[in-house]
Amino acid sequence: MEEGNRSTVTEFILLGLTKSSELQLLLFVIFLAVYAATVLSNLLIVVLVACEPQLHTPMYMLLGNLSFLDFCYSSITAPNLLAGFFLQVQTISYGGCVAQIFFFHFIGGIKIFLLTIMAYDRYVAIFHPLRYMSMMNQAVCAGLVGVSWAGGLIHSIIQVSIIVQLPFCSPHELDNFYCDVPQVIKLACVDTFAVELLMVSNSGLMTLLGFLVLLVSYSVLLAKLSTHSSEGRAKALSTCTSHLTVVTLIFGPCIYIYARPFRSFPMDKAVSVLYTVVTPVLNPVIYTLRNKDMQLAVRKFRKLHL
Repeated sequence: MEEGNRSTVTEFILLGLTKSSELQLLLFVIFLAVYAATVLSNLLIVVLVACEPQLHTPMYMLLGNLSFLDFCYSSITAPNLLAGFFLQVQTISYGGCVAQIFFFHFIGGIKIFLLTIMAYDRYVAIFHPLRYMSMMNQAVCAGLVGVSWAGGLIHSIIQVSIIVQLPFCSPHELDNFYCDVPQVIKLACVDTFAVELLMVSNSGLMTLLGFLVLLVSYSVLLAKLSTHSSEGRAKALSTCTSHLTVVTLIFGPCIYIYARPFRSFPMDKAVSVLYTVVTPVLNPVIYTLRNKDMQLAVRKFRKLHL
């Protein structure tokens, strides 16, 4: 781009999900209900895991962390989505955009690492049940969770440190309802091939490799379950299937967005809605709320507080 087209960025314009007045009210009601369900269900799980003694186990500690992360992840983007339905022109400051990218990838990175830890937890529980509480004691579990948070922080710092060095050109319009790396990089006034390659390696390749590792891990788990008793096999199979479903819902859209060149495709916004707004409300249902121990804890909670 020519030097004259460059400008000091103070804000970005978010084009939002749709500008169709016929759809905006309907979509607002739908996504408001989804976001409310996300907040209530995930925070309920966090409270139950913290307050119910029978849920003070490594598996539920990890699930409680995942629910907290889902609450945070959705809250980073959903308010922007909802506000965009009523604003003629929706803007976000440069600092706000960078902060949103930081927290979006911070939480997202933690979830990727946490899902890997959860796969290891299930492996130990299924194939080393007698050693489970020693191998996954509270100190080990807390340490692994801490490592996942550190990994997410490092991943996010790399993303942001690259973004803040880029010069941007007018118009500062992001074709999405929140700030993310692929849309922001498109506005840079320089050749971004090397930057895109670095971002794809940092986000896309990490996500793809993580998904393949988890896919192979759960495939091995399911194959080995054939040697277990019918009762034990059914319970373990149900757990592994739930885990694999959530892994696919989280990793699939991320691979689509980040493991390819940063070009616009018709499905981009729909996929963004899926993994930022819809998936966080599905995780509690798939992972936790259909679990018998969690259902018992919910009934106990209702008797005591309602």
